[in-house]
Amino acid sequence: MKRFIPARLRNMTRWERRRLTTGLMFISPWIVGFLAFKVYPIVASFYYSFTYYDLIGAPQWIGLENYRDLFVDRYFIKSVTNTLYYMVLAVPSGLTVAYLLALLLNRPLYGRSVLRTVFYLPTIVPTVASAMLWLWILNVQFGVLNVALKSLGMTAIPWLAHPRWSKPSLILIHLWYMGNTMIIFLAALQDVPQSLYDAAKVDGAGAWRRLRHITLPITSPSILFNLITGLIGASQTFSLVYVLTNGGPANSTLFYALYLYRNAFQYLRMGYGSAMAWVLFVGIAAVTVLVFRTSGRWVFYSGD
Repeated sequence: MKRFIPARLRNMTRWERRRLTTGLMFISPWIVGFLAFKVYPIVASFYYSFTYYDLIGAPQWIGLENYRDLFVDRYFIKSVTNTLYYMVLAVPSGLTVAYLLALLLNRPLYGRSVLRTVFYLPTIVPTVASAMLWLWILNVQFGVLNVALKSLGMTAIPWLAHPRWSKPSLILIHLWYMGNTMIIFLAALQDVPQSLYDAAKVDGAGAWRRLRHITLPITSPSILFNLITGLIGASQTFSLVYVLTNGGPANSTLFYALYLYRNAFQYLRMGYGSAMAWVLFVGIAAVTVLVFRTSGRWVFYSGD
């Protein structure tokens, strides 16, 4: 049987083929790593999602049973509602805080470079170290915030120890990590032409109208980018929750990624965990498509 060879390869000179072979040899470690650590796990998890697999015995094909079990699992439903609550409140509030900080740091302030560094520093602190710091800050008995509240004659708040306050506390901590988002907004703000502001001032536009009709439309692509990455990141929140609360109290912080981890690596239900991973993937993809479909109404590009 005659082997098919693309016309581009057939027409290559000997020197061009040698260059192609050399290039493929140089990038072969990356190709092998990509296939072994990216492509294979994705394909394997899709297969395992239709099996019962405990990491010890061989996978047993059970069809759609894992997916059916998900939607009658009260802990799965609890993890979905907790994650949606966190996404709906944490992402918009985080974007708002980051944008306001970027607006502030885009102005000619004394010590602006120092302030930019201070607001960015939390993003480079290791998650475990940050979690231990916040455990001390939010401690019920001797935490900094409760000591301040008591000094003002107010009642201490059980930040991470009560179901009512646990998720709001995590949202508060989320706002502390807005350094990366702030930097992206700051870069977008610095690309806004000063001539547009000058023309708006001549026409009598105040600060609010300049923000609404110039700044927000021109920086809307960066808002879209941060919104999508924020939604994806919030849906996969794990490390901070695992260290701070481990899903408690009373499963009030049992987030999706944490419950997936428990099923796959603590309960050794790898098939069930794989099904959860694919449901999460489909959910994130659906949300991303929805945001892109609606972005045409509020995102403006330079060529529009």
